[in-house]
Amino acid sequence: MPLANVRGAKINYEVLGTRGEWVALTPGGRLGLEHMRSIARLLADAGYRVLIHDRRNCGASDVVLEGNEPEHELWADDLYELLSQLNALPAYIGGRSSGCRLSLIVALRHPGAVRALLLWRITGGPYAAERLAHKYYGEYIAAAQQGGMAAVCATEHFMECIKDRPANRDRLMQADPPRFIAAMSHWSSYFSDDANKPVIGASEAELRSIDIPACIVPGNDRIHSRRVGENLSRLMPDSELHVMMPEEHDVDMSPNEEWVAKQDELAALFVDFLRRVQSRASA
Repeated sequence: MPLANVRGAKINYEVLGTRGEWVALTPGGRLGLEHMRSIARLLADAGYRVLIHDRRNCGASDVVLEGNEPEHELWADDLYELLSQLNALPAYIGGRSSGCRLSLIVALRHPGAVRALLLWRITGGPYAAERLAHKYYGEYIAAAQQGGMAAVCATEHFMECIKDRPANRDRLMQADPPRFIAAMSHWSSYFSDDANKPVIGASEAELRSIDIPACIVPGNDRIHSRRVGENLSRLMPDSELHVMMPEEHDVDMSPNEEWVAKQDELAALFVDFLRRVQSRASA
């Protein structure tokens, strides 16, 4: 897969499909692009060109421990730049969980670049903010405090980053542990600051200002609460809500197998939505 130089970071990406309008899809958590490939393939088969990529600090892209902004804002600007390099703007932007946050930030920071949004398994509220701050940053802070950068390299996520891009080991081992801890603590603080916003990463006023079409599919667990997705659909003026998982689970994250089993249905929903958006635009 090709690598693009994006704002000082080598970003690993893949394009599925050779024709049609552009769609960019981003997975949740710190997962790599392979976790979007199957649904991206379904959209490509329906006639779209679909970009998937590894965000900085994920997958086979560079680990870059810099940036004063929230990490999801860095990711959003990276995606905008990558799409610009591919002459793929404007595009349909979508993602699940942290990929949903990224998509909303792209729409807020670069509104003319986004035709419509595909948002699923949305995160928001104090519980999600606390749990995700620990998952994204807290466990790596603890590793650095206990065993320095060698312990960070031994965490499951960064082991995968090193396996996918061996140069990341040198990047991590050359980092000063206090600097690493400071960077992770800084990024983590944004989750605490956003705990009482409708979704992590955006205020009510910001969400109301997004006037492009949005397809919203709520999650069904404590981190991806159905209530958060339903509230998002009420705030965004040109959105439609589709509840695919009516039964919520009292666990942090529902079994991934449930969502995998719904993937064909989710892709069909998105294709129908995209075609209706295209028809509106043509009219």
